[in-house]
Amino acid sequence: MGDEKSLAHTRWNCKYHIVFAPKYRRQAFYGEKRRAVGSILRKLCEWKNVRILEAEC
Repeated sequence: MGDEKSLAHTRWNCKYHIVFAPKYRRQAFYGEKRRAVGSILRKLCEWKNVRILEAEC
């Protein structure tokens, strides 16, 4: 209940499922590029005050 937002007549708790799928998923995002993309996404989430609940590589 601590994450709920509310107004006079409504309550909500927004959660989004985001999938990042590059056009060519072969071996392109292994190693250094994968770490770089993960770092960029974490920085964007911090900047927008978004909390990552779960992540999978």
